[in-house]
Amino acid sequence: MSNISETHLNPRLGRVFPELNYTPEELAQREAERQALMKRCDEIFEAAKPQLIEDYYDWFMVIEPDSGDYFIDPDDKVAVQKARAKHPNARGAVYRINETGACYRA
Repeated sequence: MSNISETHLNPRLGRVFPELNYTPEELAQREAERQALMKRCDEIFEAAKPQLIEDYYDWFMVIEPDSGDYFIDPDDKVAVQKARAKHPNARGAVYRINETGACYRA
């Protein structure tokens, strides 16, 4: 029987990407940009929801906020693929067409 080395029993823990270190200012800026993106997406979702909720209840909706385009499909992965096909470098948000817009259970 071979001996298992001590390093395999106690692996070193550390950062996966140690070269990626962000300052608190950079983290705050990223969070502010994310909040602004979500605010624009929320506005588009709330405007489109009344027209879509009856016919597309519980379908997924991917919103690209800069153009105002949105893509719907019963499968979330297909909706994302549709959005990426038209806007390959854009950031967006995924919603579920229902009363809350919530997609996934936590």
